[in-house]
Amino acid sequence: MTARIAGHLGASSGGERLAKPAPFVWARSVGSLLPGVLLCLAITVAAQTLQWGEEHLTGHPYVEALVLAILLGTALRTVWVPGTRFRAGIAFSAKQVLEVAVTLLGASVSLAAILASGPALLAGIVGAVALTILASCTICRALGLPVRMALLIACGNAICGNSAIAAVAPVIGAESRDVAAAIAFTAVLGVLMVLGLPLFVPLMSYTDTQYGVLAGLTVYAVPQVLAATLPVSALATQVGTLVKLVRVLMLGPVVLALSLIAPRLPAEGASGKAGPRKLGFFKLVPWFILGFLALAALRSLGLVPDTWVAPLSRLAGFLTIVSMAALGLGVDVRVLAQVGGRVTLAVTASLLVLLAVAILLIRGLGLV
Repeated sequence: MTARIAGHLGASSGGERLAKPAPFVWARSVGSLLPGVLLCLAITVAAQTLQWGEEHLTGHPYVEALVLAILLGTALRTVWVPGTRFRAGIAFSAKQVLEVAVTLLGASVSLAAILASGPALLAGIVGAVALTILASCTICRALGLPVRMALLIACGNAICGNSAIAAVAPVIGAESRDVAAAIAFTAVLGVLMVLGLPLFVPLMSYTDTQYGVLAGLTVYAVPQVLAATLPVSALATQVGTLVKLVRVLMLGPVVLALSLIAPRLPAEGASGKAGPRKLGFFKLVPWFILGFLALAALRSLGLVPDTWVAPLSRLAGFLTIVSMAALGLGVDVRVLAQVGGRVTLAVTASLLVLLAVAILLIRGLGLV
């Protein structure tokens, strides 16, 4: 009996065979995130300190903490690659923290603003996405890129960068190397867009509304719209987020259309063997978009008190800086040298087309 009891205890004590108590598992999960999150927080504090120094010396923050966090993170990533223990926390900060920040921003946006934007702007956004996809595909094919690679680049540029690429890839049966190349260069261009787009305000003499539309139409990711618009004004952020959300919602119809034409695409290497896959609802419409819209609806119904709006906006801003630090830590500028010349040219040309379409739309609608 003693042997049986000892054997039973020995079997139960094995980590593989005995489930650990829930609190221990939870603590272990948090512990794995902590190093990376603390690293992002340290960069955030450094960025905010630098912004405070700018304000103290010049009276105005010429480079906002959001941008400084990206620059500091990218600089650190260039000279030092974070070890394995940092990666989970950095990934968490770059994704989940970003998504929470976007969700909280919904409390400061009224759905009345969406309706007030008018059908012309909404139709313009839809038209801009469709035109950009067609133009980008044409450019990519003219440069000799395969059909699936062309579709990945076109949808990534026109809709929402990496998220669109990740959603479209399984539907059209894209090869993993094509997905990796498209995402790698999109990540670098996304950061460059966030850093450079505010220059359009003085160069084009754009109003806050015009700049918000430009950012919403051209910046890849929803959280990056925050980084590109918050240094300009709250109005630019609200308009940019609104336009970007409409643009992101185009992912559903685009993926549906591609699922219908995917069986007719020519076979290209391994992609010809990998049949298209169906995506669930939350792959087409991310949860944080629904969260943003839900908070915006509650705000419109008066269920979010006015006294909550400012604190929630500040919290969203802080979380965005943390996320931008993580974004910088995930960008290796040397990736540019590893991406093919045709892909580089195709993605850059597609982005320039998107910028041109956005500028023409702003002028055509007579936005002020």
